[in-house]
Amino acid sequence: MGAREALTPDPVLAEFLAALRQAAAAVEARAWLVGGSVRDRLLGRPNPDFDVVVEDGLGGRVAETFARQTGSPEPVLFERFGTAQVRWRGHLVEFASARAESYREDSRKPDVGPATLADDLRRRDFTVNTLLMDLDANVIDPLGEGLSDLERGVLRTPRPPAETFKDDPLRMLRAVRFAAQLGFELDPALLPAMREMRGRLAPPVLSVERTADELRKMLLSERPRLALELMEAGGLLEIVLPEVHACRGVEQRGWHRWDVYGHTLEAVEKAKPDLTVRLAALLHDVGKPVTATPDGAFHGHDSVGAEMASVALKRLRFSNAEAARVSKLVRLHLRPVFYDSEWTDGAVRRLARAAGPLLWPLLDLARADIAASAYPHPEKLDELADRLRGVLAERPSRVKPAVSGRDLMAALGLKPGPEVGRIKALIEDLVLEGELEPDRDAVLEYARAHAADLLRG
Repeated sequence: MGAREALTPDPVLAEFLAALRQAAAAVEARAWLVGGSVRDRLLGRPNPDFDVVVEDGLGGRVAETFARQTGSPEPVLFERFGTAQVRWRGHLVEFASARAESYREDSRKPDVGPATLADDLRRRDFTVNTLLMDLDANVIDPLGEGLSDLERGVLRTPRPPAETFKDDPLRMLRAVRFAAQLGFELDPALLPAMREMRGRLAPPVLSVERTADELRKMLLSERPRLALELMEAGGLLEIVLPEVHACRGVEQRGWHRWDVYGHTLEAVEKAKPDLTVRLAALLHDVGKPVTATPDGAFHGHDSVGAEMASVALKRLRFSNAEAARVSKLVRLHLRPVFYDSEWTDGAVRRLARAAGPLLWPLLDLARADIAASAYPHPEKLDELADRLRGVLAERPSRVKPAVSGRDLMAALGLKPGPEVGRIKALIEDLVLEGELEPDRDAVLEYARAHAADLLRG
């Protein structure tokens, strides 16, 4: 069965292995932990879930027996794939019968059939995911490659990489994601194979949702820049995010040290590990290639980029709410960058009003944007943050609207229409600048007293 390495199990793992041993014995099956469950424990990385492979097609029976014996909910069965999932004490346990897979050209959904354990391991994505753990916590390397690749920090496919990626194109994105999460290097044969097979990333072969899920994990990894660089090197970025790929070679002037693409990579790297902020950093300048002028300007790239970001995220099936948040951050991303000490309190309040609940993510994005350039005085954002905290602490608040459009319609005898919004904006501006008290009665009294002026605009 290959090299063995002893692993001292933690209490949860020990309890799980004991329960699995009892379930496997009850149906006279041979079961093993496999894949990320083993890899991450050898690396000392947290992994709350367990992947189990069972020989002789008995995965479903072991799952049912395990659930019954441990008092867990009944398994969720996926008969087509020969798998079952059980929730055990907050852990997701996936049981799979050892299987072989064959793929059609137009789909990544496999036709599944029974196979030996050795064949099952050979069809897996990377050698570091072919390691097994027996029910006594012994780690076994059946292919004789997994432990050495794990020690060297190399991602390598058990079969020729083009064959592996052709079978399941998601593995190209998983290779990039594992490299970013684990800090591993790709075997030299992987990038050429990605470039050869990259066309299989497009639907219907690979679902957009699976692509987006891998992108999320890459951006939240410790090395998001590496993930983007590997996607570009493998020809994947142009397929997944053509808007970002188009930023390559778009030169910038002023305080910028890189082209738009290089600046984007640096901004993502500098951004805090929050998905919305990192998505916004990734997309904040996608409007520049289409707004570039011969004199090096990018007029309106924030507004154009906001629309492009929304389209890109909806194409990748991110939720409408997530797309809206990122789009808003892209639209506003220049506002904090342009801050200086000459701003009035009213201007600070306008920024807080415009950003709303995205105010602090917006500042996080601005910090990443400035850190990714040679822009001087990044400490000005600390000053802006202090001033924002000050205006947000005002009671009553000048940032929150004191009256509604309905209030003004009733006070001034107006019908619904753009005039109401215009007058409301004029009054809110007076409140923001401190010229009118942020009190509903005071605002309505002012509106009645100055009705003629307000109606003239």
